[in-house]
Amino acid sequence: MAQAASDSMSTVGRRTAVVAASSGLLVSMIGAAAPATAAPVDSESGKLNTIDLSALTAQARAALEAAPAVTVDAEAEWAIESAPVKVTPAPEPEPEPEPEPVVEVRSESTTSRTAERTTTEQAAPEAEQAAPATEQAEVNVPASAHGSTIISIASRYVGVPYVYGGTTPDGFDCSGFTSYVYAQVGISLPRTSSAQGSVGTKVPRSQAQPGDLIWTPGHISIYAGDNMQIDAPRPGKTIQFRQIWQSNPTFIRVA
Repeated sequence: MAQAASDSMSTVGRRTAVVAASSGLLVSMIGAAAPATAAPVDSESGKLNTIDLSALTAQARAALEAAPAVTVDAEAEWAIESAPVKVTPAPEPEPEPEPEPVVEVRSESTTSRTAERTTTEQAAPEAEQAAPATEQAEVNVPASAHGSTIISIASRYVGVPYVYGGTTPDGFDCSGFTSYVYAQVGISLPRTSSAQGSVGTKVPRSQAQPGDLIWTPGHISIYAGDNMQIDAPRPGKTIQFRQIWQSNPTFIRVA
């Protein structure tokens, strides 16, 4: 490397003297002069052999002696300081309900139970059919929902279990429940919660009324007033009135 550097600098009328030793590295650039004699590079160690300074002029030697030298300890270590980083985990959100299927899935046992229940209700006298209504009156409906036809109908199904893909009183999923309730007042809703989120008119939360839909991605429920809702939550749960837990729900009015 030293020989190549010397030849290159001689071409433009300049010369480089490089002295490398175990204690450090010394470099000096001086004006045009006779080329210095340098030993070849050791191919194994990659270090320059000692340069013969006898051929340098007095001016060159003086320049080399006055040039600054940098010495680096072979065992020097670098230390990098880093500030400690404190990580605060975000609070765990309430798990979102599982989305319901697009196509209704009903087993033979569910169909037979529905048919049996329908037959029994049709055959029973009106006096016997009025009995469930008495029991349903015991459901604690929020006072703000009194007078709402939608909430009155929805409250009849408090306690019905969540059934994935369910659309009947034998079991509901979230959109199966809302579509069933609205159908009893002559309003047809799409089958899935995502489709129901696109119907009607969106209203601000401050103007929401009992009976409006509450939509969030993957879930649909019915507003009951006083920050309450009635819905089919998720597998293992039943139709119930509960606080609105969604952080930023969309309120929808369907006429």
